[in-house]
Amino acid sequence: MPAQIFGSEDRGVAFLVSAGIVYEIIAAACSSPQTTEINAATRADTLMKWVNLGLAQAALFVGAAAFLDERNRWAIVTGGGVAAALMYGQYWHAKRAGLESDLGGTESIPEPQGAWGARY
Repeated sequence: MPAQIFGSEDRGVAFLVSAGIVYEIIAAACSSPQTTEINAATRADTLMKWVNLGLAQAALFVGAAAFLDERNRWAIVTGGGVAAALMYGQYWHAKRAGLESDLGGTESIPEPQGAWGARY
């Protein structure tokens, strides 16, 4: 039955590959939503910057895959889009929940050191 709906038995694989690449790229660029929530006070903004960069990278890969595989284009774009929305939603929620929490995180940012005064 599902093959009749999507038109091909291998579209499920294309959907999973597309979704998987979004998760993999964001995981490669970031920490986890749990770490974002726990340490939102010290790193939420920079982590969200990397989530956004990861989403941009993922969009390039998903777009390239969709361009190269016309037969599975719908499944590739849908899988990537669903994964991107879910991952962004998790990080957005983690940031919000962490910033609203009165619990302390597990990290602190040290005072600037060295000639440059860099914090990181």
